[in-house]
Amino acid sequence: MTQNNWEDLGLVENFQKKPLNEVHVRGKKFAVSYQDGKFGAISGVCNHAGGPLGKGRLENGYIVCPWHNWKYQCRTGKGEPGYEDECVPSYEVRVENGHLFLNPEPLTKRNRLPHAAHPLARPVQREKGGIRVAGISTTVMDRKNPRYSTSEALLQIALDFSAAELGCETKMIRLDELHFRSCEGYYSKSAHACTWPCSITQMDKKDELTPVYEALVHWADVILIGTPIRWGSASSLYYKMAERLNCIQNQITINNRVLIQNKVASFIITGGQDNIQAVAGQLLMFFSELGFQAPAFPFIAHSRGWSAEDMERNIDYVENSRELRNGARELARRSVDMAKRLLLSDVSPEKIERGGRKAHKLENI
Repeated sequence: MTQNNWEDLGLVENFQKKPLNEVHVRGKKFAVSYQDGKFGAISGVCNHAGGPLGKGRLENGYIVCPWHNWKYQCRTGKGEPGYEDECVPSYEVRVENGHLFLNPEPLTKRNRLPHAAHPLARPVQREKGGIRVAGISTTVMDRKNPRYSTSEALLQIALDFSAAELGCETKMIRLDELHFRSCEGYYSKSAHACTWPCSITQMDKKDELTPVYEALVHWADVILIGTPIRWGSASSLYYKMAERLNCIQNQITINNRVLIQNKVASFIITGGQDNIQAVAGQLLMFFSELGFQAPAFPFIAHSRGWSAEDMERNIDYVENSRELRNGARELARRSVDMAKRLLLSDVSPEKIERGGRKAHKLENI
């Protein structure tokens, strides 16, 4: 190779200060490693989602991608044991006169193996059949020692009415029965690090948020969310779920792909203290950003106010309130009616213009 093929990266000592560096040469990213007195260089772009390998970590001779933990041998670019054929290009490096040089012509080729798609990644296409209603209870309790939950009780009434009187297929999802990890901020690394399905769901088979994703994206026509009020907000379990739903909304940002279409979201809110309108406002905003639509009068709610600390009476009131029971049923009716109209009119948006909310990919694989 001629001298013109090589790029001077700078002083060797600068690359010996830490085991991994990201360098940019001729518009491309490279991951330059230093281990056991030897330098190595591979492509700085991960096969999986384009993560920056040079900003990862060096572990037992492998560069670990900081986005989703894919691994490549630091000098050959081969994948970890069992995945050696999943490789990124490797590059020749040399030391001369105290400087580190890199030849940007690859020694090996990139090879991306086919990977079975996660079941959630299938095309979003509504199956034939009647209206389907999913209830999501976000209350937290010890199910071995259950208590009466006002929000879950009203949610169950709405589901029972949907099945018995409206002819819908229904299911109840209790978040506190699912063991799922908190959002780990992949979006904070890069918009493209937040994937659909969720990165955690793809990597961790023990994570149990799949039933929620399945219901919201693929199965249900109507989503009914039940939440208690906790210090003026929806439950902490609701927010834990909501953060993990960012992967649905983010598909619009990075791919202009609307996963939620022709679906309705409504809400049941109860609490010992007031703040109903603020909680409802957050719920409405969030689910509309996912793509859901709301019927007229999209929530029912109950609170006896700040000074009502006699919770036993609060439970008695909800248990015996004909008004609240009828309200839950009519909320279900309004939601199902709207879902039917949406399915008949098929107002699926082909493209969403969102005024500046677009993620630009920095580099293609």
